[in-house]
Amino acid sequence: METTNSQSSDVRLAVLIDADNVPPHNVRGMMEEIARYGTPTIKRIYGDFTKPNLAQWKNQLLDYAISPIQQFSYTTGKNATDSAMIIDAMDILYTDRIDGFVLVSSDSDFTKLATRLRESGKIVYGFGEMKTPNAFIAACDRFIYLEIIEQHTAEEEQESDKETKQTGRTARTIKKEPEKKEPEKKTAERKTAERETKKNDKGIQKVDRKLIQLISSSIKDVEDENGWAFLAEVGNLIVKKQPSFDSRNYGYDKLTTLIKSIDRYEVEMRDTGNPNVKLVYIKIKNR
Repeated sequence: METTNSQSSDVRLAVLIDADNVPPHNVRGMMEEIARYGTPTIKRIYGDFTKPNLAQWKNQLLDYAISPIQQFSYTTGKNATDSAMIIDAMDILYTDRIDGFVLVSSDSDFTKLATRLRESGKIVYGFGEMKTPNAFIAACDRFIYLEIIEQHTAEEEQESDKETKQTGRTARTIKKEPEKKEPEKKTAERKTAERETKKNDKGIQKVDRKLIQLISSSIKDVEDENGWAFLAEVGNLIVKKQPSFDSRNYGYDKLTTLIKSIDRYEVEMRDTGNPNVKLVYIKIKNR
């Protein structure tokens, strides 16, 4: 989504991670994503770290200054980790100056917690896998799938490897064929175009009738007398209706690109007086 809060750096967030339900290799991308919404002033992870399957968390905790909260499994079949995380969240709610919470889990047991935090006026961001029950997703203000973060991180690493190899080849051949070198700006534009062209094949969800109905109904809710709606306003309304909505789920980095890929809407770029800033308006075709 391209509609991010310009004051996000002032938003203080408490990040609470359920180690039993989140793979550690997603941490880097997840923390980068969280930084888009605010500053993670409290970072804690809960689990029984005496278990072999949680040992791989060690390096991640050191790299990102995440405080581990050890919670022994007292009884088989009972999840003491969830209880500890919920108790801590309520303590933070009443004792710390926090603007919002980030709950990282795919467990529906945190549905009531998310609801209670929102009732207290706090923003709640959820992070979890696609298997996360819809009840927990709906209880959050915004929900981000970890599969998208993992995919985006992998693409960045692949792109970085390609650029490194390309730089090495260019350095070896620049003296032999200087006239064949493509201008850097043109190269960057070409790569961006190629990524956007291929992007729609990499989404974790498909553009379907349900999505089109969601977009169209949101446009109708905020359109003017001529049928035009401000895209940023439409995007915000869509997220309120469906917290898990993200253009990246469908393979597009921006909502504008997703809208353009659906041949049901008109897109208009309006000048603001600033050559670097344009307002995007959309309209349903054939109405």
